[in-house]
Amino acid sequence: MAAGEVRSSSVPDTDYDVIVVGAGFAGMYLLHRLRGQGFSVRVFEQGSGVGGTWYWNRYPGARCDVESMQYSYSFSDELQQQWDWSERYAPQPEILAYANHVADRFDLRRDIQFDTRVEVAVFDEQAQRWTVTTSGGAVCSAQFVVLATGCLSNARLPDIPGAGDFKGAIYHTAHWPHEPVDFTGLRVGVIGTGSSAIQSIPLIAEQAARLTVFQRTANFSVPACNAPLTAEERQWFRDNYPEIRRKAREEMRNGIFTEPPVKGAFDDPEEARLQNYESRWTRGGLTFMAAYNNLALEKAANDTAADFIRGKIAEIVKDPEVARKLQPSDHPVGSKRICVDTNYYATFNRDNVELVDLRAEPIDRITPDRIRAGNREFPLDALVFATGFDAMTGSVAKICIKGRADRSLNDKWAEGPRTYLGLMTEGFPNLFIITGPGSPSVLSNMILSIEQHVDWITECLIAMRARGAMCIEATRQAEDDWVAHVNDVAAGTLYPQANSWYMGANVPGKPRVFMPYIGGVGTYRQICNEVAAKGYEGFMLSVSSAAERRAASSERAAAN
Repeated sequence: MAAGEVRSSSVPDTDYDVIVVGAGFAGMYLLHRLRGQGFSVRVFEQGSGVGGTWYWNRYPGARCDVESMQYSYSFSDELQQQWDWSERYAPQPEILAYANHVADRFDLRRDIQFDTRVEVAVFDEQAQRWTVTTSGGAVCSAQFVVLATGCLSNARLPDIPGAGDFKGAIYHTAHWPHEPVDFTGLRVGVIGTGSSAIQSIPLIAEQAARLTVFQRTANFSVPACNAPLTAEERQWFRDNYPEIRRKAREEMRNGIFTEPPVKGAFDDPEEARLQNYESRWTRGGLTFMAAYNNLALEKAANDTAADFIRGKIAEIVKDPEVARKLQPSDHPVGSKRICVDTNYYATFNRDNVELVDLRAEPIDRITPDRIRAGNREFPLDALVFATGFDAMTGSVAKICIKGRADRSLNDKWAEGPRTYLGLMTEGFPNLFIITGPGSPSVLSNMILSIEQHVDWITECLIAMRARGAMCIEATRQAEDDWVAHVNDVAAGTLYPQANSWYMGANVPGKPRVFMPYIGGVGTYRQICNEVAAKGYEGFMLSVSSAAERRAASSERAAAN
């Protein structure tokens, strides 16, 4: 689109300035920003509604682990002042209602095509545009493509012999039915003990006649201590939003406003340290890991927090052997995303709940009506896979994306994802990624990181339009330097010590690469801003000959 040109996006077309893949929180905000700047935009969403991960994840107990008043958009003060969150941690239906409210409030649906997957995206080097083919067979073109596909949206199923033979009901927490599921009187098996399992198991146990939990890896979890929000609590946030949002963006490593730790674990004597942990445990939530400033850096310090949680598990779970199985021992606390729960550990005190340690009794086979594990058989009426996602790259990998010289993105990332700033990858001009690998993404308050990426991309496209630039592409050197920096920062922490989905370890055959940037959202934001201020340092911008002539003419006119 020429500088200053505004094209109406209200009429569907096959030729756009920007095609966006995904209508979750990232895709919706990007549509709002770009449309406001006069770009023609089309969003393709494979679901039947907005909301992204909150559209798909409807399992019992699904809720956000970031407090509601912070897991929300900040771009509209009117929106954040008027929307009433009901609980400290919003449940999935309320988050989805919020997403739908945003879509209606800003009239976004007219530029979103639902029930449509993007299957192929190919860059035309001569035209300097992307050709996109959708699941319906439609072919569109755009100068830019933005992948707003989400970090946790590609569900994975484990490769277990006989899984296809099971005749009972089968569910995956990431693709839960839209209608309620009733487990009353049923024998239910849950495979997995990650976040979705930890949230859903207590509620399934209340209905099921018998619940068998198949655990491969024990995970650390802290209580949510969820409660209704009072009018006074909501108003405090509203009155203080400017400073809360500023501190979250600039001072909090994970983008979540809290009191930052000012000392290490061993700066406190043991009694004071335990009191600090107890206070954090009683308050609940992810800020448990903000008790001290060296928990993610030093193993000895981390052990004090891990030992505290293991002690809590032993207090809560009455059977010492079950408690031992539930106590994580193979990774530092926080090196996998710490879970937030309501009565998870106490659920294993119920007579109708059994825990199976798959390291001692691995699953041999799933048959039409049971699971065989070790030397035992577990009859089941229903099976729930709570086995997580192919995180950060899985949704991108499902699209056939071809850049320069017909090279596929999957081939380039075969040994692990490579990006510059988590925003672009060399060899794929005009292809942006929101909260991609190499950015804080899943280590942060996702909506805060989404807003930062959307704003950066929008300002980049505005700057390109003003210059008459047709293409932007990360350089190989900038990408290499950034990948090295991401790895260097991660190596100085405890995170790589865990076989986590941060590393891709939950997907057999996936390269083990620490994918998010752990340097903190404030540091990352500053780096991105400096790159832009230096004329998009590390990116190559190509300008059309006509734009170059206009620029030269303007310079001559200015000189005269």
